Amino acid sequence: MTQPPSNQPPGGFGAPQDPNQPSGKSPQPGQPPVPPVPPQAPQGPPPAAPGPYGQAPQQPAPGYGYPQQPGQQPGQQPGQPGPYGQPVPPPYGYPQQQGQQPGPYGQQPNPYGGYPTQPGYPGAPTPPPGGGPGKNRTALVAGVAAAAVLVAAVTTWAVVGGGDDEKDPVAQPTATATSGPTSGAPKPSGSVDEGDGSGDGRNGEEDLNAGRQDGEAKVNWLTKNTVDLPRNGADVKGPWIVGDTVVKAMYKSVEGYDLTTGAVKWTVPLPFQLCAAPTEPSANGIMVFGYEESAKDGAKCTELQQIDLKTGKAGWKKAVPKATGLFAFSDNTLTISGNTVTAAGTSSAYGFSLTDGRQLFKGATTGCKPFAYAGGKKLIAAMSCPSGNASKKVEAVGEVDPTTGKPKFTFQLQADWTVDKIYSVDPLVVSATQREQKKWGVFALRPDGKLRSTIQGGTDKFAPSCGGSFVIFGKNLQGCTGVAADANAFYMATDTGYGKANEVVAFDLNTGKPKWRSKAPGEQTMIPLRIEGSEVLTYVKPSYDKGGATATIAPAGGAPKILLQHPASTAEIENSFYSAGYAYGNGTFVVASGRVSATNDKEEKLVKTMMAFSK
Repeated sequence: MTQPPSNQPPGGFGAPQDPNQPSGKSPQPGQPPVPPVPPQAPQGPPPAAPGPYGQAPQQPAPGYGYPQQPGQQPGQQPGQPGPYGQPVPPPYGYPQQQGQQPGPYGQQPNPYGGYPTQPGYPGAPTPPPGGGPGKNRTALVAGVAAAAVLVAAVTTWAVVGGGDDEKDPVAQPTATATSGPTSGAPKPSGSVDEGDGSGDGRNGEEDLNAGRQDGEAKVNWLTKNTVDLPRNGADVKGPWIVGDTVVKAMYKSVEGYDLTTGAVKWTVPLPFQLCAAPTEPSANGIMVFGYEESAKDGAKCTELQQIDLKTGKAGWKKAVPKATGLFAFSDNTLTISGNTVTAAGTSSAYGFSLTDGRQLFKGATTGCKPFAYAGGKKLIAAMSCPSGNASKKVEAVGEVDPTTGKPKFTFQLQADWTVDKIYSVDPLVVSATQREQKKWGVFALRPDGKLRSTIQGGTDKFAPSCGGSFVIFGKNLQGCTGVAADANAFYMATDTGYGKANEVVAFDLNTGKPKWRSKAPGEQTMIPLRIEGSEVLTYVKPSYDKGGATATIAPAGGAPKILLQHPASTAEIENSFYSAGYAYGNGTFVVASGRVSATNDKEEKLVKTMMAFSK
């Protein structure tokens, strides 16, 4: 974590409790964080998990199984890292997988000490008052806790504090330097610092590379915002590196920048506000963006625009069929798998050809119905299923054919567990939560849909950053940082708090047990980003006096190998990006702010948006 404990937001739901255990006292919303209490030994064995797991879906029963839109949590402020904001005394009594012998990480009353915290939708912090006349930006805040799923064997984790390391957005950089010949496109920036000794660094005050030490990477460039944004600011999609271009999208445009210089190469304007994007483009750099149908308040996210990110050439446009009926929330999320782009929401799901936009399939309308997809090497669906009981919610996860939408397998979860996030599609690793009991679990499935293992986290805290808690509020099913997986292992970063080095833990996917741990350098935080070749690509976050770093960890573990040591002299800037996104390619690491927001127009143009490092 790069923020001191005093910056953690107050509030929270209190201690997660097992449904079979008596409820106890927990901190009330608004109280200061309570440090974790050493767990007490449970009396007797943990209760068995009720009901079967991994069973075939039941027959359709109309009217049941739809994800419900959660209400807004009273007192939650914009920018808080999710509904579970404070550490609490850990409970005990979590169900174990039937027939599974409890291991060293499964016996403790608090098998997992951290919930993957994410900012409330849409993730915009509320700037403090003041700053002179101009825009009085107010962040939108929607519902709180995400219910997620679990299966018979999933070990649950106590929902406690930890955070996404997010800062006050007013001081955060997030910008889009844009230019292009198309009318209506944002005006070019002209404020790119290439870090060659002649740049303006921090608003003309210093050169970004002036304090660079031997062995440190150079700052290639830094961009600042040039776009006049609406009152509440705007979320940023990306960054993505495609060849020699880094791409990000915000508000009403998609921009490509030269990876070496930061200069704008192309801009594709959108008619209305950007509202959706897949986590990653296709293997050949094709992306489809979603934008709103009009400029009216409450406009639906139904319009699609294909763009070749290598060239900036805009391709086909298409409108997703409008949802109808009682659950017609137009909250489409997008994902790409092979030559298919999917658009899915709470009441409908579609697959379209990435090449020409023609409709390939419509998701099932009976039985288990998909409401979100995760893409990449495989196409994975999160589904709501009929439960036969209006008071119970049943969800499932499964692989589907990307050309037909037909399921290859369906793995149904225990009632009232919800699919939270997909940490990996191949191998399939799923995050599941239970809203009422505030529980969290992670499990892996085999290629045939059978349970492979449940991740046993022991007494560590873990806090993957997923950029939003709710798929039904337009947040993608995948795209979390702090997690990665290869054929044999799942990697997740511990959350140790400010000023203490954390670790990346490798879990054996066949047993769910940890097999090695790699400690972050110094007193910094290290998070997995993805698998790079056979190694785990990680980002070491900056601290107040140390630059970040790009590093890898070998498949067998050991100390991280530093690829790029970012300069200590620019640590303050690197540490200031709000809800940051990361990309690495062609020897260059790019960090980009996840949202642009400021108290007024003048402040808005000073917001830093992207920064690049290389040898």
